[in-house]
Parts: sequence; C-alpha cells; structure tokens
Amino acid sequence: MTSTAISRTALILLLAALVAVPIALPKVGSPFWIDIVAEILIWSLLAASVNLLLGYVGLLSFGQALYFGVGMYGAALSVIHWGAGFWTGLAIGIIAAMAMAAIAGSVAVRLTWHYFAIITVVFSLILYFAAMSAKPITGGDDGISFSAPTVLAFGTTRLSLADQSVQYYTILLVVGLCYALFSLVVRSPLGVRFLAVRENDRRAALVGINVYLTRYVAFVLAGGIAGCSGALFAFFGRYASASYMFYHVSGEAVVWAIVGGAGSLLGPLFGTGLLIVFRELISTVWEHYLFAVGAITVLVVMFAPRGLAGAWNDLLQAMTRDRTIAPTASSSSPPAPVPPNAAANTRSGS
Repeated sequence: MTSTAISRTALILLLAALVAVPIALPKVGSPFWIDIVAEILIWSLLAASVNLLLGYVGLLSFGQALYFGVGMYGAALSVIHWGAGFWTGLAIGIIAAMAMAAIAGSVAVRLTWHYFAIITVVFSLILYFAAMSAKPITGGDDGISFSAPTVLAFGTTRLSLADQSVQYYTILLVVGLCYALFSLVVRSPLGVRFLAVRENDRRAALVGINVYLTRYVAFVLAGGIAGCSGALFAFFGRYASASYMFYHVSGEAVVWAIVGGAGSLLGPLFGTGLLIVFRELISTVWEHYLFAVGAITVLVVMFAPRGLAGAWNDLLQAMTRDRTIAPTASSSSPPAPVPPNAAANTRSGS
C-alpha cells in the first residue's frame, strides 16, 4: 500500500470517528467529551488561519484573535438585535471578520518578518481596548449572552443548537466545509502563488506574481477562517466577550499550528486536539499544567520540526520505502563472479 493510500484510509477513519462521537462517547465515557471534541474543531479553525499565513505564505501573525473576536461579535449581535438564525449569523460573522482583515491587511502585508508580527499585535490590541471601552455594545470583559438560534426548521420540527447532538454535527459540518475549501485553495493556482511567495518573494515578483496582492488575499482569507471560528465559538457558548480578542489567544493558535505542523492541511487539527485533550486531562490534577504544555511544544519543535503532520508523513515514507526496497533486494540475482585474470586480459588487449 502506498503512502497516499494509507493517508486516505487514515482520513476516512478520522472522519468516521468524528461522525461517531455523539454516538460512541456517551457509551464509553462522559457526554462532556462531546463538547470537548466540538471545541477542538472550532479552535482548530483559528489555528488553520495561522497556518494559512505561516505555513503557506510565510507570515507569522499574532493578531488572529482580532478576527476571531469580530466574527464572534458579528454572530452574537446579529442574533440579539436582528433576530438572525444560525446560518445568517454565521455569514455575518465571517463577512465582518473579512472586512476587518481587508482594512488591517492593506497596511500589514506591506511588512514582513517581525515587523508583520508586531503590526498584527498592534491592530489586535487597538480593537481589544476599543471593545473593552464600548461596554454598552460589547459587554466588555463581562461579555454578552444570547439564546441558541434555530439551525434548521421544516414543518413543525426545529433543530436548535440547544440539542447537544445537533450542535456537534452542525459544528462538524461547518468545520469540514472550511477544511475542504482550504484544501481547494492551497491546491489551486492561487495556492501555488502562496508557496512561491513563501519560498522567495523576490523571485516570485520576477516571474510576474504580484506579491502584495497575493499576501493580501491570503490575509483576508485567513481573517475569514478566524471569523468563522469565532462565530462558531459564540454559538457554541451562546456568549461573546472582548477577552477573546486579546493577543494571548492568537499565541495559543500559533502554538497549535506549529505543534500540529505548519504547511499541512490537517496539522492545526492535530495540534489543537493534542494540546486541548492534554489540558483537560492534566488541569484536573496539576494547577500549573501550562508548564507541561510548554515542554511538549519545545520537544515537538526539537524532535519534529515539521510538527505532528510532518512526523506522520516521514513515518509513512519510511514504511513505504522499506516495503519497496525489500522485494527488489530479494529478487535481484547476485552479480556474476569476475575471473581473476579478467582485468589483466583487458589491459593486455586479449
């Protein structure tokens, strides 16, 4: 079996496991873990927005919490003031986040390296303090709450996020669509331009790629992914707070993306899942569990620089290489023995 076939089989098994979560987990454990898996899916989208910029364009952003928060408030305020349903509120949150990213990105993507990272933090802090000051609208640090909206209604039947299974499958559907769209983008000609700019922006410009526009499009798309994550989190908790716009939330997303594997499609999901599950298991027995999270991050960076996804790919290549080499070596016939006087005969011309 080739590495591609193994990867596809593993992906199918992962999807089957995610679909079976609301059915299987109550039978083997606590329903509490259904919400944990849903939270992992939501936060993995925020890490995916970091991954798009860092792994595919080469820009390290510490400001994705800004678009997460804008998406969160876009969804929450639309439900509170306009009576929007789930899908309308989700769309408003994504559009609001992309609009904010379009404004901030027009300035931010002109910079690179640590200058880009600093300007993203500055934008995040400006909007964080603005949201904290606008307490009549945002609720500040206390936040605002709202009731769970209807996801789907047909006849007298209404599916609401108040039902745990409906909420989980709705989140899984939206996150799955986001990852599918992410995959299409990075495999498209636009994704090729992303990689060209990441590898060498000067050479990319020489072959006719508009470096500024390429980075700008990636920045806006990443803002939309982060906004979708924020909107889902608002619906998940029926709550929005300015505290989620602080840059430490962006820092967590960067860690999840690096641990999972920047530049890989599902790396953010793996990194987010590992560290959140670790947090839930360790935080109940050790108050200072963040030290252990830091140690895991350091170990992954040292021994698996390409993250968990990179380590998985290396393992697959090693397995398939061994299977390819072994039959070839066993089936090849040994070389014919060379007569002792062959070299001498060759030199003498006989």
